[in-house]
Amino acid sequence: MNSDVATTARAPGEFVGHPRGLATLFFTEMWERFSYYGMRALLVLFMVDQVEDGGLGFSDETATAVYGLYTAAVYLVALPGGWIADRLWGAQRAIWFGGIIIMCGHFVLAIPGLASFFSGLILVVLGTGLLKPNISVLVGELYAAGDPRRDSGFTIFYMGINVGGAVGPLICGWLAGGDWHYGFAAAGVGMLAGLVQFRATRATLGNSGLSPGVDPSDSLRRGTAIALLLTLALVVFLLWAGLNAWIQFDSRRLAQGTAVAIAGATFAYFAYVFIAGRLSGEERNRMIVIVVLVLAGAMFWAGFEQAGSSLNLFAERYTLREFGGFEIPASWFQSLNPIFIIVLAPLYSMLWVALARRHLDPAAPAKFALGLIILGLGFAVMIGAATLVAAGQTVLPTWLLFTYLLHTMGELALSPVGLSSVTKLAPRRFVGQLMGMWFMCSGLGNIIAGLIAGEFSADALDQMPALYTQIVLTSVGSGVVLLLFARPLRRLMSGVR
Repeated sequence: MNSDVATTARAPGEFVGHPRGLATLFFTEMWERFSYYGMRALLVLFMVDQVEDGGLGFSDETATAVYGLYTAAVYLVALPGGWIADRLWGAQRAIWFGGIIIMCGHFVLAIPGLASFFSGLILVVLGTGLLKPNISVLVGELYAAGDPRRDSGFTIFYMGINVGGAVGPLICGWLAGGDWHYGFAAAGVGMLAGLVQFRATRATLGNSGLSPGVDPSDSLRRGTAIALLLTLALVVFLLWAGLNAWIQFDSRRLAQGTAVAIAGATFAYFAYVFIAGRLSGEERNRMIVIVVLVLAGAMFWAGFEQAGSSLNLFAERYTLREFGGFEIPASWFQSLNPIFIIVLAPLYSMLWVALARRHLDPAAPAKFALGLIILGLGFAVMIGAATLVAAGQTVLPTWLLFTYLLHTMGELALSPVGLSSVTKLAPRRFVGQLMGMWFMCSGLGNIIAGLIAGEFSADALDQMPALYTQIVLTSVGSGVVLLLFARPLRRLMSGVR
């Protein structure tokens, strides 16, 4: 973050009572999320579709493992993406080039072929790592210190995310009904629209994010360029080697190994902080709470991210989708979550404010516990649906509708609280690193989600109710345990809400 905050906040013009630059960032993020969620809604369905029908013909296990690795990678590359903006390019340039890379990735996905598929995924991951973390930074830089409009501005920005997330699956899913690659191309067109409006209106951002927070030395620039080139060369080599069968890749084993590596790195980092971080007693207590929240968050995302994998396949295979001669694309169900967020987020905000006025606002551990319990209740709905499917029936869409409604309610109880809690609880000298650990464990949850989704086999429908029951017991059980410890954890927070 640089010294241009106050200047940017006084830029001429307003957007619904906020700095005009908020409109630029709102629509850029809206189109980026349109492209991301539009493509994400197609991803598993495309991979498992038969080759003769235009798909890749992957097994469910392979497709969901690839999906888990992809969604996890989007979180993990946010760390180097933020560093590149902070030290080398500045946020505006990172957003611009990130958007270009994302757009190219979607258009490459629109080219039939296994090589173009994996190349496109890699490009989308790299571009998202540059754009996603830095656009949020620019939103914050629109406001001077102490500006009371800041929280409201982020709320408006969050609505842009969900508008894009709601519309993307509808348009891309509809076009994919004719040809999968039309859907991928539509995602690329969406990102192109975001780039055009960003370029045309970025003057509203002033000097914010034009330069990095520190002046990079020549040696830092050279070292970073060499590291990026070597990393890119390694990725290209591994992709080429895999496609030519020089190296045999098992996506499920790769996902399992990645999950173990992330878990190991997380344990090692927290052990280092507790042993060598020179924490005060209060900092140590708060770090214990952060560890609990980070692990609970990973568990939540492991269940929540079934949306794009196992629940997406459930919509495709076992849900009645034809009404009045029109067949609802399975990908359209992916729009339910952002639609529910748009409707429910203001209600949650009012609820927390009302409880706070009565000194009843639950602390972060209790909100996380509620999020896990409500997530489990959503999967409890799926036990009923799976029982009908196991008996040979096709179920109504209302089963998925209520599942996504409950999952969204759980997300709103947990997700907005997570990042805020880490920033408030973390020692100042570790706040950036601990934010990175939050993203890393979110990535871990996404990988686990893909591995869990692979357990749902079309050849073993009789096992589906039991699998959903296991998820319910794990989610609700973890939430209840966390709720029981919510009061002791709240004391460890030393007054932080």
